[in-house]
Amino acid sequence: MDDANNSLLLKRTINVKAVVTPRWKEEAQQQLQDQINQMDGQLQQLDMQAQRMVSEVQKQSAEPESLEVKQQIEGIQSQVTQKKGELLTQKNKTLQQLQQVQMLEMDQEVNQGQLDSFFNLKKGDNLIQKMQVEVVIKDGVVEDIRGEM
Repeated sequence: MDDANNSLLLKRTINVKAVVTPRWKEEAQQQLQDQINQMDGQLQQLDMQAQRMVSEVQKQSAEPESLEVKQQIEGIQSQVTQKKGELLTQKNKTLQQLQQVQMLEMDQEVNQGQLDSFFNLKKGDNLIQKMQVEVVIKDGVVEDIRGEM
């Protein structure tokens, strides 16, 4: 029998690590700052939408002070408060990430993400070693491939 019939083609997940450089740090900080700015914009937009909805409910009602109108307004405000809470939680996490990036030291390795890869496995191979592969990049260029190909 030939080797093709005695091996399996399997898929594995490879961790990608980035070496912290001034360029990487600057790009990571900018990306996180952009996300924070976007969330701030969403918060402002949410407030404006809520005000418009409340005004619209009051305008369309024959009795703006009725119990039904007050309940509708409370429902709108409740939804807005919930959405704002979610956005603020997300913003706080992003601010923490930004703070963590600022504290990273140069040449430190950080997790950047994951890739899928295929490999051949045959009798006698060490599966665990074959699964433990990682790629190290520095400013987008592969610096090292660690593990058994």
